Amino acid sequence: MMNSRTITCSINRPSSEVYKFASNPENLPQWVKSFCLSVTKTGLDWFMETPTDVVGIRFIPANEFGVLDHVVTLPDGQSILNPMRVVANGDGSEVMFTLFQISGMSDEQFANDSGMVEADLLTLKSVLESH
Repeated sequence: MMNSRTITCSINRPSSEVYKFASNPENLPQWVKSFCLSVTKTGLDWFMETPTDVVGIRFIPANEFGVLDHVVTLPDGQSILNPMRVVANGDGSEVMFTLFQISGMSDEQFANDSGMVEADLLTLKSVLESH
């Protein structure tokens, strides 16, 4: 088993609104500030430009359960599953992202990645609560 950490963020917006915004790859540059410079779509495939390379990103199909799981495909072909959920919390939402420490990732890199995910979720909160 890999080490994991689930990072959560409360957002004072309805879960349907959070889900709709976060599930749209076109919105990634607005809230994934830690490494997403831009996104493009080629056919049915989405690609994210990062400071080091271009990676593929594919969300699971839209669903009524708030599941935002997505797979990031690295240039070397390695695919990384990122489980993510939006659940209602009264009139607001809880966003949960589970990060795994993949093989070869140091504890320091895992901690750094955790911090980036946390910062991105706080940016998502800020973007959505400012509308």
